[in-house]
This record gives sequence, C-alpha cells and structure tokens, in this order.
Amino acid sequence: MRILVTVKHVPDLQSQRSFTEGRVTRNGDDGTMNELDENAVEAALQLVEAAGEGEVYALTVGGPDAVAAVRKALQLGVHHAIHVQDEAIADSDVFGTAKVIAAAVRKVHDEAPLDLVITGMAALDGLTSMLPTALAAELDWSQATLASALSVADGEVTIERHLPDAHETLVAPLPAVVSVTDEANKPRYPNFKLIMAARKAPVAQWSLADLGVDAATVGKAAARTVVVDASPRPPRANRVKITDTGDAGTQLADFLIEKGLA
Repeated sequence: MRILVTVKHVPDLQSQRSFTEGRVTRNGDDGTMNELDENAVEAALQLVEAAGEGEVYALTVGGPDAVAAVRKALQLGVHHAIHVQDEAIADSDVFGTAKVIAAAVRKVHDEAPLDLVITGMAALDGLTSMLPTALAAELDWSQATLASALSVADGEVTIERHLPDAHETLVAPLPAVVSVTDEANKPRYPNFKLIMAARKAPVAQWSLADLGVDAATVGKAAARTVVVDASPRPPRANRVKITDTGDAGTQLADFLIEKGLA
C-alpha cells in the first residue's frame, strides 16, 4: 500500500498575526505543522501497518520554512518527504495550491501507483476545508471527505462520517482522496530514534519546472480571490473589570443580562 499525506506549515495560532502586501507575514520562529494534519499522518501509518507492507509519503508546499512540516512527519514515522518550493507559488489560492499538489501527486504516482492521498480536515490558518475536494477534482480521483474512520479492502476505501443529523458510510474506488477529522484517531508521539533520524533524512526538493506546471497558472495572478484590504485588529475598548468579593458570578450574570446576552 502506498499513501501520500499532505501536510502544511502554518503560523502558530497563538502568535500575533499581520499582513504584508496582502500576504500573511510568516517566519520560521512561530510556524508548526498543521495540527489536523497529524491525524492524516496517523491514519496513513495505521493503514500501512494494518496491511503489513507499504510506504507513506509526506508532501508540503511552501517557502523554505515549510520543510519543518515534513520533518515533523518524518518524526512521526513517514518514509519519504517532499517539499515543493517555488516563488511563483506564493499567493496561490486553494485552486492554485490544488494544481501544484496534484502535479506532485502525479509525479509520485507515475513512479509507482498510489492508493490514497490523505489530508487533514482543514488547515488551521485558513479553515476553508476546500483543498481535498479541489485536489480530487484536479486528479479526477474519487473523494471521501471528513472521515471519522476509514479502512481499505478489495480496491476500495470505506469511511464513516459523522454529521450533525446523520451517520454515513461511504465507499469509493481507489485511488482516492480522503480527508480525516480529529475524531479519526489519536496521533502518536514521535520517539527519540525517529526524531534523530528525521534531522538527517533526505527531503526531495521540487520546483514548478520539476512538476511541469506553468507558473502563470498559479500564484497571485491566477488566484480567484484577492485580499483587498487588511488592517490590525483594534484594541478592545470599554472593558469591564470585575473584582471578585464573593459575588463575581452574580455580577457577571447581571452584565450578560444587561447586554442582552443571556
């Protein structure tokens, strides 16, 4: 079984965010692998372990700092790491990103067929949850999204999906694109041996030229969305400080009632 997992390098959500020329300001000090992608890595590793054979690829797209995402995936146990880096990709929207990832998936798939591409349910910096569907459309593969559980047998992937008013079981032929939720599993912790090995493990570096992607079809010029304006969040005003003298709960309740919030 051969599986590719997409992982994204995202800013720390607890850090102060800002924009520079319509682009999120990023630096290597506050970035991390998208937490929800850890569930995708775990799902891939569990499937390969259950099959008793196979390999898992981790793929990221981004600037120089993004390599940290696939290094983290190597620490968790994936077998191969790929970093797609090209300045022309900057400012791509989800459709441009899907085009680049699809080209990378095809490159791996052409070397030896992949069974699955697994993604997290969303990237915590954007929270669009659109990439899995856009990627499946680019690849013309079947898709099964928001899986709370998944299994592979007889050339098909079966997922369970929990919705607010329904529980669904979906079956799709391989190869397929699957996104998993944080209910799918509990990601493992990296062990010391893998942490040390990941530091020196090779990471394939690919550009748009390596993937045969025309730079004019991705990036800011090809994006279907654009940042029109961005400004810092204004400081909070008219804050009320409550000193607890034994009746703080009552004071808070009265405040909420006064503001029509309770």
